[in-house]
Amino acid sequence: MTTEPFEPEGVTWTPVSPRLITARLLLAGLWLLPVLIGAVLAPALSGVAWLWTIPVAVLLIGGWIAWLVPRQVRAMGYAERADDLLLRRGILFRSMVVVPYGRMQYVDVNAGPLARRFDIATVQLHTASPTSEMTVDGLPTEEAARLRDQLASRGEARLAGL
Repeated sequence: MTTEPFEPEGVTWTPVSPRLITARLLLAGLWLLPVLIGAVLAPALSGVAWLWTIPVAVLLIGGWIAWLVPRQVRAMGYAERADDLLLRRGILFRSMVVVPYGRMQYVDVNAGPLARRFDIATVQLHTASPTSEMTVDGLPTEEAARLRDQLASRGEARLAGL
């Protein structure tokens, strides 16, 4: 018997799409590029030498994001069990959420313009408790639709038994 709280015995994790890495890196780049441009223009136009530390810091942050995001996405996954859905995420600060199907109220599928461009979506699971909502980011759209339908039918079946 395993004592690892983040690796339940007999659970097969389904990873999220690796396209989520590209989408998150592109989004980070879109945020950091204007900051970098401003950080380079400030010392270039003012002639103040110590201001060059700002673009260096922005580049270091960009490098850290480029290193971290792929690791974060690879650590994400979900698993469907007979009575509940599990979601895991995190590298240093790991978390695993378990939501019984009978506690589900409704399931959303969301995809913004960037997500649609990369053919990924987010499945959001709502329960009666606002603290136990759960999202599965970066699923291929077909998998998101399948998971939504599967969760909705399992939730209805559990509620019918009450």
